[in-house]
Amino acid sequence: MSGFTRDAKRYGDRLVYEALGSKWRRYHDTHCGCGLNWVTEQAEPAGFTVVKSGSGWVALTGPGLTEDVDESALTANALWEAVTGKPGEEWIETVHVIDRSEEAEKKRKAENDAAYADRRERAARSKKELATAAQLKYLNSLVAQAGRERFDADYDKAVKGTGVAPRGDQEKTQAALGRLTQAAARKLITALVGP
Repeated sequence: MSGFTRDAKRYGDRLVYEALGSKWRRYHDTHCGCGLNWVTEQAEPAGFTVVKSGSGWVALTGPGLTEDVDESALTANALWEAVTGKPGEEWIETVHVIDRSEEAEKKRKAENDAAYADRRERAARSKKELATAAQLKYLNSLVAQAGRERFDADYDKAVKGTGVAPRGDQEKTQAALGRLTQAAARKLITALVGP
C-alpha cells in the first residue's frame, strides 16, 4: 500500500509519501488516460519532488502532500488531483514511522528469532525424524499411481543431500520408504503429486 512514511535511514528527517508505482499508474491510466508517465508528466510538473524511486516505489514530497500540511489529517488529495485531474477523495492516512536505529534492529531481530524459533526447530527435527505413518500411507498410494521408474527417479531427487541413501537396485519399495525422513517424504510427495 502507498502511504506516508518517516524513515530516517532512507529519507533523512523528511516526511515522504511512498507511492506504489503500479497503483498510481493504474489510477493515472484510468482517470487521465494520456498514456504518459504519471511521475514525470503529472506529479513533477505539479511541484512534487521525487526523493527516491525503485523496486516499484516512488517516494515523493511536495506542497499539499507532505509540506504545509496537518500531519494529524494527512491525505493524498494533492497528488490525486495532479495525477488524475479530479478532486481528491479526502482519505485520511496515518504516518508510518520506521525506526531503523541499531537498538530497533536488534529488537526486531530478537522478535523474529523468537517468532520463528519453533518453526526452525520443527524443520530441524523433520530432517532427522523418520516419516510419519500418514506420510507413508499417502506415499504408498502415490507409488501405485506413479509407477516404479518415476518413483525411483523422484525418490533419488528427494533424498539427495539429506543423508538418506538412494534406493538400492534390489531394495523393496516399503524398505526404501521406511528410511525416509519427514522432510524427504514431504519432498517426495510433492514430486509425485506434481505433473
